[in-house]
Amino acid sequence: MRRIWAAMAALVLAGTGAGMAAATADAAPAATARATACPTGWGSADKGGDATGAVPLKDIRTGRHACYDRMVFDVPGGGSSLGYRVGYVARLHSGASGRYIPVGGGAVLDVRVGAPAYDPETGAPTYPGRVGRTLPGVHLTGYRTFRDTRYAGSFEGETQIGLGVRARLPFRVVQLPGRLVVDVAHTWNGSR
Repeated sequence: MRRIWAAMAALVLAGTGAGMAAATADAAPAATARATACPTGWGSADKGGDATGAVPLKDIRTGRHACYDRMVFDVPGGGSSLGYRVGYVARLHSGASGRYIPVGGGAVLDVRVGAPAYDPETGAPTYPGRVGRTLPGVHLTGYRTFRDTRYAGSFEGETQIGLGVRARLPFRVVQLPGRLVVDVAHTWNGSR
């Protein structure tokens, strides 16, 4: 009888230990996710290079990430060396007309991509933006940093966008084949 009780006690303890191990294993990824550090050191100074091009812009889209909000400019055939200029401005003015374009948010990034929003050979639009209006298909509900977008026009091989953000925060620009990516951090200190 002692052996049966000892065996049952061992099974109960083993089951409790397995349950605790499973609970600990489940909690570990969540704790690791919370402890993940966000990149720092991007800064908020202007970034850029040559700003005009001949390959047309096709789309602008956004995405939310754990540490930053992202805007992607799709320029198929644009290679990995698209020209751009990105920097904070007090007020957004269209590069083509000088017209003031109001942009919501605590700070405004003036984003200029070396890709026209039209076919340079025919003049036909390749991106449906309208000056002074929000970007078509871009909805910022639920974003931590992005607040507003405005299309400022496309002129002489360059497309200009106003990106309203919560505050003047660090950002980076990444060039990928056929894309230009602008990431704006949620905070200055690298925490989520």
